[in-house]
Amino acid sequence: MAEQINILSYPIEYLKGVGPLRADWLKKELNIFSFNDLLNLFPYRHIDKTKVSKIQDIKLETEFIQIAGKLEDIQILGEKKSKRLIATLRDDTGEVELVWFQGINWIQKNLYEGNYYLVFGRIVFFNNKPQIVHPEIEIFSSQNTQGKEYLEPIYPSTEKLKSKGLSGRQIAKLTYALFSQIQTQNLLENIPENICKNLQLMNRYDAYKNVHFPSSLKEYEKAVYRLKFEEFFIAQVRLNLIRLQRHKVSKGLVFEKVGNYFNDFYNNHLPFELTNAQKNVLRQIRQDTAKGHQMNRLLQGDVGSGKTIVALLCMLLAADNGYQSCIMAPTETLAQQHFNTISSLLEKTNISISLLTGSTKGKERKTIIENLSNGNIHLIVGTHALIEDVVQFKNLGFVVVDEQHKFGVAQRAALWKKAKIPPHILVMTATPIPRTLAMTAYGDLDYSVMDELPKGRQTVTTVQRNEMQRIHVMEFIRTEIEKGRQAYIIYPLIEESEKLSYEDLMQGYEEVKGYFPEPKYRISMLHGRMSTEQKEVNMQRFVSGKTQIMVSTTVIEVGVNVPNATVMVIESAEKFGLSQLHQLRGRVGRGSEKSFCILLTGSKVSNEAKERINIMCQTNNGFVIAEKDLELRGPGDVEGTRQSGALNFKIASIVNDKGLLEKAKEEAEKLLEEDMEMNLAKNLSLKNYLLQQKGKTNWSKIS
Repeated sequence: MAEQINILSYPIEYLKGVGPLRADWLKKELNIFSFNDLLNLFPYRHIDKTKVSKIQDIKLETEFIQIAGKLEDIQILGEKKSKRLIATLRDDTGEVELVWFQGINWIQKNLYEGNYYLVFGRIVFFNNKPQIVHPEIEIFSSQNTQGKEYLEPIYPSTEKLKSKGLSGRQIAKLTYALFSQIQTQNLLENIPENICKNLQLMNRYDAYKNVHFPSSLKEYEKAVYRLKFEEFFIAQVRLNLIRLQRHKVSKGLVFEKVGNYFNDFYNNHLPFELTNAQKNVLRQIRQDTAKGHQMNRLLQGDVGSGKTIVALLCMLLAADNGYQSCIMAPTETLAQQHFNTISSLLEKTNISISLLTGSTKGKERKTIIENLSNGNIHLIVGTHALIEDVVQFKNLGFVVVDEQHKFGVAQRAALWKKAKIPPHILVMTATPIPRTLAMTAYGDLDYSVMDELPKGRQTVTTVQRNEMQRIHVMEFIRTEIEKGRQAYIIYPLIEESEKLSYEDLMQGYEEVKGYFPEPKYRISMLHGRMSTEQKEVNMQRFVSGKTQIMVSTTVIEVGVNVPNATVMVIESAEKFGLSQLHQLRGRVGRGSEKSFCILLTGSKVSNEAKERINIMCQTNNGFVIAEKDLELRGPGDVEGTRQSGALNFKIASIVNDKGLLEKAKEEAEKLLEEDMEMNLAKNLSLKNYLLQQKGKTNWSKIS
């Protein structure tokens, strides 16, 4: 017998009241292609039609209101296109103007001065007076509102849809028509019965019905809770399945021993004692690499938490087991920085290390490629030059990807293919990821957090100064330079206008030179238009202390390590996002001297920018900052967020529903721990649902 087609998969044009023309508009404007898409277009609010307010309750922020009063002064004003019908509704607290631009004659015939009416609509202000344009209006009697509880759904629409007769109210009528056609069997349960019972979840059909057309406020809240849990739960089951499948089937190299390379470095050359956070991560990686399954771990740590040293120790572990390692960075500046740091740490060891970037040319390049393929290089640092076909390893065993969101999936995958058995993967990011975001965007990875800074690291003092205080800021830089310190002055990079950014930077550079004239002071400059060689020369002059000030765009954001730099001035700080401000601040405070970050703002700063700057001045904790960034901007804008179905929640919010996300994760893990194949009778409904949904959402793995 042929499988019955679920009505929810029907094209939207088949719904009564839609048709081909409206269907085209719904597809273009709201991405509604099927009955199911309309079902999942949730109202963004409900209006309590039983509540009657007083006119004096109208405030500037009032959106919709229902009022009752006496209708007075009905009149038609204006000519032709400006023709309108106006009337005044008055209660014992004030008055409000009602306005109609269409159907004027019909409306006028049906309105009577002196009668009492119940009016509902959206408040607008004209000449500082409240108006309701095209209100709903009916004769008022005390029966209108007694003993009822009526919540009217308000749906999102667009100006184009409204012009085609598809306002939010019209969409409500279509959704009502949809519910006259669907039944319980079209919305089969997809959460196991035992979970529904334990959490007292409303059944799926009733939840959808009540989220659109609630029978009461209490039922609406229960429906929303059920559907939010469902979104989180299904997402967590999928992500955990990917992770568990990888653990089960992905063959990996076995690092059996901790040998001489690791022990010699750890005992004799490690420049400082590891933090507990670093030791924990090493322990986790040691366990992962000994199991015979490919490791896929995300390491997130705050600026300066010591991720590079952890990566190095892991690469030494690989060398002890006869494998090569590589570390891939998104820019030449960062690759060079990693190479310099790691080379100096390994100076007194027998580990062979090389650097391969786009700038590595001729004989040097040829030698590196030969030594990689014959196994003479233990460890290579590079940019995407590492993924070129000509670059082959003898036995690649460990891959570190730094700031992974700056590489595409295909670029990362090209590295894994350079070994017969996929190497172990450590993905590092210096942008702390809020726990809720990590659970949804990176739930298919094992992840480690380093939220502890090494001993001796100074807390950076952050202050805001405005344009009027610029001269004092420059004086402060001068006093720091006189102590033998160095300073950064950073200008924003406005991507839409590289020319404008360049002009801003050059103007800023000339201004700084005015405050710090040569030859007494020396200034380096860094920006995107420079050649790689120029950048490297200017950077090295600053690193070596030949120049005291670095004027730069945000190319300096990641990976530059100058312990002697104690001042970071960020020009037009209001134009930067929180995570970028935090990254830039991380360039100072890397030595033992007290360091400062000065946020220099213009005279006009928006409320949101003020909030960002206040957060920066209050805390140095990257994880607190990341949480705030998520709250302010939402997950769609957070840099480094993986563009996967995990974040496309229709009703749930990883910002506002943290507790529910934790609960869903816990239930998903418990279920899969007991029954990974979902073959138990109680889990079959979930399994069937996932099989039906397969292929509808792009759930890409990180590697």
